[in-house]
Amino acid sequence: MGEPSFSVAVYCGSRLGSDVRYTDAAREIGHWIGVHGGQLVYGGGRSGLMGVVAEATRASGGRVVGVIPQSLVDKELANHACDELHVVQTMHERKALMAERSQAFIALAGGIGTFEELFEVWTWRQLGYHQKPLGLLNTADYYTQLINFLGHSVDQGFMGDWQMGLLRIHDEPATLLAALIQDAGWAADGRSIRTVI
Repeated sequence: MGEPSFSVAVYCGSRLGSDVRYTDAAREIGHWIGVHGGQLVYGGGRSGLMGVVAEATRASGGRVVGVIPQSLVDKELANHACDELHVVQTMHERKALMAERSQAFIALAGGIGTFEELFEVWTWRQLGYHQKPLGLLNTADYYTQLINFLGHSVDQGFMGDWQMGLLRIHDEPATLLAALIQDAGWAADGRSIRTVI
């Protein structure tokens, strides 16, 4: 394929979870990226939802960029089928490179690593370190209790409504991805966007 139309970072679990709907959503995310000529930027693993979204992206014609720490490569967890596989030394390097290579961010179901990645890039956005759109995919109500807690933080004065407004939340993969890519400036006719990173 030629130059990708857009590049999106996907944060998600290295496990599949207990509900097949998480796998289905990850596959749909990858498929959407691929059929729209996009590029997936992700954590470079081959297990769990990470592996599912990468495989679906490639199978649908998309490009896959993996970024993985050497310590995980040593445990034989790297996905060597990536179009680009960047091996870094630290998690800090991993997250910085993923952010640099992406024009939007989306979090699927996952554990503490996924939470941490989402909250860090959200914090960077509120501080003005980037202006890239953020999304949270609430598959099978996985994040509903977290969303409620975030509302509680607003009610208690520790967050503002404007901070919540920086995070798009939806339960439909295609709807959320389309909104994020549009927010990032991708033209509706599929022309590549050129934003300052």
